[in-house]
Amino acid sequence: MGKNVVIIGTLDTKGPEIAYLRDRIQELGLQTTVIDSGILGEPLGIVPDISRAEAASYGGTTIEALRNAGSRGKAVHGMREALVVLTLELYKTGKLQAITSMGGAEGAVMGAAAMMQLPVGVPKVLVSPIASGKHYFDPLVGTSDIMVVHSIVDILGLNPIARTIFDNVAAALKGLVEHGHELQKPSPTDRYVAVTMLGNTTRAVMALKDRLAEAGYEAVIFHSNGVGGPAMEELAEAGQFVGVIDFTTNETYDPMTGGIHDGGPERLKRVGLLGLPQVVVPGCIDFSVFHAGSIPDELLGRPVYDHNPEYTLVRASHEEMRALGHLFAERLNLARGPIELAVPTQGLSIPNVPDGPFWNPEADAAFLAVLRAEIREDIPVITYGRHVNDPLFGQEVADQFIKLMNKEKLS
Repeated sequence: MGKNVVIIGTLDTKGPEIAYLRDRIQELGLQTTVIDSGILGEPLGIVPDISRAEAASYGGTTIEALRNAGSRGKAVHGMREALVVLTLELYKTGKLQAITSMGGAEGAVMGAAAMMQLPVGVPKVLVSPIASGKHYFDPLVGTSDIMVVHSIVDILGLNPIARTIFDNVAAALKGLVEHGHELQKPSPTDRYVAVTMLGNTTRAVMALKDRLAEAGYEAVIFHSNGVGGPAMEELAEAGQFVGVIDFTTNETYDPMTGGIHDGGPERLKRVGLLGLPQVVVPGCIDFSVFHAGSIPDELLGRPVYDHNPEYTLVRASHEEMRALGHLFAERLNLARGPIELAVPTQGLSIPNVPDGPFWNPEADAAFLAVLRAEIREDIPVITYGRHVNDPLFGQEVADQFIKLMNKEKLS
């Protein structure tokens, strides 16, 4: 059996375009399975391999029930849930080696949801006119490795622009299927360590990475931008790492203010519940991140720092730092494995230095005081008289992690 590409599309509105993409993929020597994710009308100019009725059944519903769901949103939600189950079943039974989807807003979101649950490395290509810089990308990518193609034109008609985009998508899928590969499980001798980082902690993490390498560990760095931290935790759950250095934990603060680096309610919990060894640093928890010019009214008047032309950082208040101390203790107290904290006392971010706009040692000390008061007695909280982005601090945190791992081996 040849390599098979699953194609998801609303065939009642995108039938001819999906048929064109299917034919291009087949001409390149790949097999295809077309799934109809449409709900209202009948397929246009194409016969699906899996009908909308069959697809809906994987969500425990019927196409008639979806059509009478009461709103377009409810109908799309029901079909999206069905596609998630169906796609995973096709992957588990060896009938999916790659997946693609083309659609507008609803079609793209349904196709993306089906792709998100597939393992890293399974080729995933999403084509949509909403895949542009003016739109929020979380519904199209999540924490997965979906490749997003902006269709430029809407997906309605086979004009020269559309055909060029679709031809290139088919060629990309051919290359991905033949030359790409899924993420492999680490071997028993691999020693990968997940590390979180932002631009505010890059110099320290670079030094940390080198020190880990000297001890035989390979750092895998995640950008803690609201997606990187949760993605790191998901991959930890998938067994990719022997331990974690959560150096940049700012994703815990943005949910308090509506900042864009929001790691969600499970951030800081999942690694501990796995029992993986971890060292946690409160790197960059002293600010939240907003698009330039979009700071909420209630935060106006606070110290700010222009990180770059696109992003503005806003300083956490004294009370919010206390609240973060409580949050850290509450979530890290759930840990089932070895865990230690490393806290720099000379600033938690680049602008948090003497005479810098975020310098507020009293607020940072309030975080530390609450953390120490509420953390479990068996969890060490080690302080360092350094700035968070000092390369020497990065080396010291690496040494702390290495000692923790050596201690774990002896126990």
